[in-house]
Amino acid sequence: MFYFYYNYKKYLKEKYVSIITSIKNLKSDVSVSAIVAGLIAVIVSYAGPFVIVFQAAQAANISNELITSWVWAISIGSAITGVYLSLKFKQPIITAWSTPGAAVLVLSLPNYTFNEAIGAFILSSVLILLVGLSGFSQKIMDKIPMCVASAMLAGILFKFGLDVFGSLELKPIIVLPMIIFYFLGKVFFPRYAVTLSLIIGIVMALLYEKLDFSVINLSIAHPIFTMPHWDISALINIGIPLFIVTMASQNIPGIAVLKSAGYKPNTSSLISFTGFISLLLAPFGSHGLNLAAITAAICTGEESHQYKSKRYIAGVACGLFYLLIGIFGSTLIVVFATLPKVLVASIAGLALFPAISNSLSASMENEKFREIALVTFLITVSGISFFGIGSAFWGLIVGALLHTFYMKYNR
Repeated sequence: MFYFYYNYKKYLKEKYVSIITSIKNLKSDVSVSAIVAGLIAVIVSYAGPFVIVFQAAQAANISNELITSWVWAISIGSAITGVYLSLKFKQPIITAWSTPGAAVLVLSLPNYTFNEAIGAFILSSVLILLVGLSGFSQKIMDKIPMCVASAMLAGILFKFGLDVFGSLELKPIIVLPMIIFYFLGKVFFPRYAVTLSLIIGIVMALLYEKLDFSVINLSIAHPIFTMPHWDISALINIGIPLFIVTMASQNIPGIAVLKSAGYKPNTSSLISFTGFISLLLAPFGSHGLNLAAITAAICTGEESHQYKSKRYIAGVACGLFYLLIGIFGSTLIVVFATLPKVLVASIAGLALFPAISNSLSASMENEKFREIALVTFLITVSGISFFGIGSAFWGLIVGALLHTFYMKYNR
């Protein structure tokens, strides 16, 4: 008995020391640039992809109370998964809701009740959890060539770079100073170039745009539990497509972002945990949580922190901002929606400049596989879609097949 008591006491002491050490390391690793990177990732998430969730909810004539619960579920889920995984693996793990999944719901949700949709959400989450636990996803990612993954990532991010200059044409008074101060920052304050650009953009918007913050009311979100109804048609037409597009168009590119940034993600653990939290929150409206790709690229580059080992703070910060929005429901979404779209598009594109250039460079590094990388890039940029699955997945598949063919017959 004394032996077990002694060992248990020793275990508690070691655990206590470990927690204290982790807290001290966390404090020393915190940086303004990483926190801003996390904030920008959240702004981009709510100012862009989140609109599709509202479209899906409105198409199905869902009540405002259920929409608020939906917002709460995906925000809290993104917060829990992002903070926990970033701290556990010391990597900037950015999670979010399934954007292509929400696009699927815009078309399919009006044909079913919300209870039937909840049952489909649960099925999709269970399938993602099982894929993660099986380790099958890890085996797939290990076989994807780096040049192909980098080319796919460059294709995903390419439009965001173009949007900077498209926004410049629309609102030069806001965007031009942002671009100028971004490059000035790159020369004199490299770590804070994006921060400086964001501040300038907000100042210019306040001076030259009529921003109306009077409609904002602070209110706490109230989650609503919805009892699932198991309808075979809904499970097939919502659950299965939701699972496929979340894995193909979100989780695989999300892993590719981490690998392109030089990290070695534990694919199985990341996917299984997001699937597990999705399962818990599905009855409250969460249609699916996954690894982010576009917003993750904002947090994994040098703009987040010059040292790769300290960029995990961006993942923690992103999660905490998600938590804040989850608590206050749609209140802070109104704040983000009030910002000019050109400002959001520009800061997202500028923040992704390093990720775009690094991905293009990595994809073309091996002269032997440059055309394969080019094909992967072009297919991804094209925006083609088959069977509800986006161009990123097809670019990856074609690139991987061509790479395999070259390796076998063109030595």
